Amino acid sequence: MKDEIKLIKEEAKKQKLKDSRLYNAMQDITQWMDRYYLDGVAGLVPGGIGDMVSAVFAVVHVYFSAFRLRSIPLTLAILNNTLRDIFLGMLPFFVGDVIDFFHKANKRNMALIDGFLNNNQEIIHEVNRKATQSALVLVALVAAIIGVVYALIWLTQTLGTALFS
Repeated sequence: MKDEIKLIKEEAKKQKLKDSRLYNAMQDITQWMDRYYLDGVAGLVPGGIGDMVSAVFAVVHVYFSAFRLRSIPLTLAILNNTLRDIFLGMLPFFVGDVIDFFHKANKRNMALIDGFLNNNQEIIHEVNRKATQSALVLVALVAAIIGVVYALIWLTQTLGTALFS
């Protein structure tokens, strides 16, 4: 009897989360950024600025996983996807711009969140298993993003000096 009541409460909580404005906003953001390729279009803005701006929209996914679902491993996986998207989009010589149209980080983040909400044991197990790996990858991606920004600044200065001196 207690288990049934607990299960009913959990289902009601899940349904409340799915009906929330935040969840609907995440679905809209995912649709606009990935399905309508707004992330790829924003990535065309030079210097990684477009990639950084499009990454701001992932804050909604991070907030939902950290404060609504209260899952650190899920939050790490979402941050991992988001930082990987930023890094890939910042690759120079239009390589990153092309990749940005195909790497759908928001869609992946939404799938992870849906998997947690629906108690998909495969997704939960995978995210829990990769929590440590995600933390290490996050540190590496942040370092790589900083490196790419410095490389772009150096390249711009070098080319600007060579072309305009």
